[in-house]
Amino acid sequence: MLALALLAPACTGGVEGKPGASGVRDPYFPKLGNGGYDVTHYAITLDVDPDEQRLRGSVEITARATQDLSSFNLDLAGLTVDSATVEGRPAAVNRAGNELTLRTDAKVEDRLRRGETFRAVVRYSGSPKTITDPDESEEGWLPTGDGALALGEPTGSMAWFPGNHHPSDKAAYDLTVTVPKGLTAVSNGVLAGPPTTEKGRTTYRWHTAEPMASYLATLAVGRFETKTSTMAGGTTVFTAVDPEVAKASARAVARVPEVVAWEAEHFGPYPFSATGAIVEREHDAGYALETQNRPVFPGPPDMETLVHEMAHQWFGDSVTPKSWRDMWLNEGLATYAEWLWAEEKEDTPADESFDDEYEDEDNWAFPPADPPSAADISEQPVYGRGAMVIHKIREAVDDDEEFFALLKGWTKAHRHGNASTADFTAYVEEETGQDLSGLWKAWLYGRSRPAADG
Repeated sequence: MLALALLAPACTGGVEGKPGASGVRDPYFPKLGNGGYDVTHYAITLDVDPDEQRLRGSVEITARATQDLSSFNLDLAGLTVDSATVEGRPAAVNRAGNELTLRTDAKVEDRLRRGETFRAVVRYSGSPKTITDPDESEEGWLPTGDGALALGEPTGSMAWFPGNHHPSDKAAYDLTVTVPKGLTAVSNGVLAGPPTTEKGRTTYRWHTAEPMASYLATLAVGRFETKTSTMAGGTTVFTAVDPEVAKASARAVARVPEVVAWEAEHFGPYPFSATGAIVEREHDAGYALETQNRPVFPGPPDMETLVHEMAHQWFGDSVTPKSWRDMWLNEGLATYAEWLWAEEKEDTPADESFDDEYEDEDNWAFPPADPPSAADISEQPVYGRGAMVIHKIREAVDDDEEFFALLKGWTKAHRHGNASTADFTAYVEEETGQDLSGLWKAWLYGRSRPAADG
């Protein structure tokens, strides 16, 4: 345990607060996130040295107390905490593993009453960690040949900034990043003005106005070919592509506006003010990821992957799961978007896509809404069998106009919010007027393979 500042106990002036919880008891990552407060805004400032893979950073967290607080926690993996303040006053910082505890004095406690807004600032430095997930994939801070890539699903964001790192706590973001001249720093949202260069270093400022779960935050530092345009309706399109894969990626990247517009027809209005893509080289990451506004792709994306990650802007990014048990809502619906694209653009009926997944033995390892462990939340049943659940709903509705109205209503009802599996099943039954308990039992929670026409 590391004590960075020790404050003498005060005898008067405090409130009868209590510590915020050091986790939100997620079924797969119980120590992720923290209780007692809700973050509304992160202002992150980073100075990155990609040659040494080191950074110096600070984060100003604006939050609302959900209880009277005597202390609260933040999640941070690795890195060294240099100092912290709460409401402008030095805070005692204790550290145990990935948990930081910020303890205030009595004068500050008066400002940490339930319902009050407060600000905390943490300054930190060091070499960010690459985190290996339970499924052996790598996230967090990934060094690349010309810089670095930060990816956060499900736990990696705590490798590069302290925060409340659970999808149930979404916030707006401002990220200011300084890198060596000649490199580009790409993140979520829109550029808040042109980059500025001084003494051989260039600063980029990114602004994300709409709420974002921290696992969807990204930072890519390196050499990129960038392009900015505007879709009909005003959505900014910003793409950043590594020069080594720019030619091979050009056709797919150019179709980003087309895919976004097509998905908006099926899923409702695009939920953000910006879209685009970040395309790295093939070995810079082991997977594509639906980072908010502009997904990250390891090498030139095929159309199936592009459609999938863009669909996540509705399913996962705007409508975000309440816990990691609800991940099938992200992946099942994004996979079904692939089926819809294949049906309309490639003359492959969704029934055929269903049949292919039904015959895949990997889809029957466990129910999509109940993965057995954290190592399984990104396994095949969450995707393929999750999409089969959506197809069974479509069959039950038996009217495509009503089915797509159902999807649009879902994204509207939970726009920029969080939703659980229970929220989804209740919504579908209420909107359709049907008792679908048999469907949920067989396809969503069942542990054996039901009949295909069941």
